[in-house]
Amino acid sequence: MPTDIISAIPKLSLTNDCLSDVKQIVVMSRQIAYETLNTLILQRNWLIGKRIYEEELKGENRAEYGAKIIASLSKSLTLEFGRGFGKTSLYQFYTFYKLYPNIFHSNGKSSLLSWTHYKFLITVLDPKAREWYENECLAERWSVRVLQRNIESQYYFRLVKPGEPIKKEDYPAVSYEESKEQFVKNPMVFEFLGIPQEAKIHEGKLESAIIDHLKESLLELGKGYAFVGRQYHVATERKDYYIDLVFYNYILNCFVLIDLKTNAPTHKDIGQMDMYRRMFDKRVKKKSDNPTLGIVLCSELDEDVVRYSILAESEQLFVSKYKLYLPSDEELRAEIERAKELYYAARVEEESDE
Repeated sequence: MPTDIISAIPKLSLTNDCLSDVKQIVVMSRQIAYETLNTLILQRNWLIGKRIYEEELKGENRAEYGAKIIASLSKSLTLEFGRGFGKTSLYQFYTFYKLYPNIFHSNGKSSLLSWTHYKFLITVLDPKAREWYENECLAERWSVRVLQRNIESQYYFRLVKPGEPIKKEDYPAVSYEESKEQFVKNPMVFEFLGIPQEAKIHEGKLESAIIDHLKESLLELGKGYAFVGRQYHVATERKDYYIDLVFYNYILNCFVLIDLKTNAPTHKDIGQMDMYRRMFDKRVKKKSDNPTLGIVLCSELDEDVVRYSILAESEQLFVSKYKLYLPSDEELRAEIERAKELYYAARVEEESDE
């Protein structure tokens, strides 16, 4: 994006319509102004953080000396410039510099997020997770609110198998076999449905709530999901079948079936999903599509079913737990670790039996 409106004129699609052209100029000038201001704010905060870091290095007890520097700076800057220079803000500037020391020197950075985005990113301690969130923000144009929720709900860690960030230019080359676990979460968090945690709900009500909040549900499912249908009808020579929810993932190039359960699934539920998946492959999927994935989405997990059912034999079948509220960090971390422990235990046992 050019840094001024004059150099941007060649990029405008000028027409014979004066009003249309003027509107383009106004829109582009606003965008340039926003991006310029955002860059200046980021540079200012980064430079302040850098200067605090350099000053901190002079002290023997760096952490203690750094705290004194920040407290002194905050008092003086607030008196002279007003709000925006409290101790919390200065700590954020300092952390921003430490985590992104080369952000303005990297040729790979074609664009930058807003300062508010980076305020949330610097709270992510895991470097791989932080990089993943940043890349997803840039690629998917996540709002600050979406980024905040995804960090708080530990989106990255809830992926069955977190991997390297997948960029749009990489979509055609994504390996279905190697990457499909990056598109399935366990657990899934549906706090936006507005269903009380203690409520006893019917599967049909849960299904309706997901459809009523389809935009949020697609964001929660993850990258590349598009809605296909609910109670999707598949007919055989002998019987009609209806699948709760059907999606298509345009990155993996495959259909994703979801069967909702408001309790722990049984081995019959897993077998039914496997049948749906095979049926879909035979009757719906095209030759250009990858094999269909099936997810049994349930409120509880039965460890025996997860470890000893057909689930352990199929790389196209998954069981995910859903939560109707956003758990605490500790609770969610425990849920994630337990889900992954079960998933990998089932896979290891299956491999050892071969």
